[in-house]
Amino acid sequence: MAPIPAKRIKTLSVSRPIIYGNTAKKMGEVKPPNAPVEHSHMWTIFVRGPNGEDLSDIIKSVVFKLHETYPSPTRAVEAPPFELTETGWGEFEINVKIHFIDSANEKPISFYHHLRLHEYQNQNESGVKLESGVNSPEVESVFYDEIVFNEPNEDFFKVLIAKPGYLLPSNKSEKTIFSKQLEQEEIDRISEGAKKVDEEIEKLKEELTQMIHT
Repeated sequence: MAPIPAKRIKTLSVSRPIIYGNTAKKMGEVKPPNAPVEHSHMWTIFVRGPNGEDLSDIIKSVVFKLHETYPSPTRAVEAPPFELTETGWGEFEINVKIHFIDSANEKPISFYHHLRLHEYQNQNESGVKLESGVNSPEVESVFYDEIVFNEPNEDFFKVLIAKPGYLLPSNKSEKTIFSKQLEQEEIDRISEGAKKVDEEIEKLKEELTQMIHT
């Protein structure tokens, strides 16, 4: 008999912050073994926490789908760090698919990242891009995002809030978590307000009745 899935928590959403992107650096004459002659850069694409945190408590694997010219272009990384290092000469779109741990019972999410190898701001007066030197700093293309889990199950909710600092307030004024308790508090405030309005109406009716009979 299959285990009964954990109950989902209605009206509640939790977000977890991540950063994803790539770093890249031009290689010199010494290249990694098996790197094609035409490859000029070494790059790393990754998914991690904003401060480099290990996300394996919620992520089971990350699948990176590279350009079809790479051997076995679909690469699955099933243990942290969730990153992939390769060499290349051109920029292209990489499909990133995040699979969550089994207990989460959540569907994978998928997005694209444009692999960046060159520093576009490095231009001469004619507007032509200048090639970065071997000793130039790494090129970085990094983005911040938040994965929102709507109505997570009870077991996964405990995982999501287990580590301090992971529950961040959103950019809006609302709180990250909206629960039944907050909903009930709002209902109670509305009920109290409606009660006061009813009392005022009854008081005005009595005053009006007295005025009519005097």
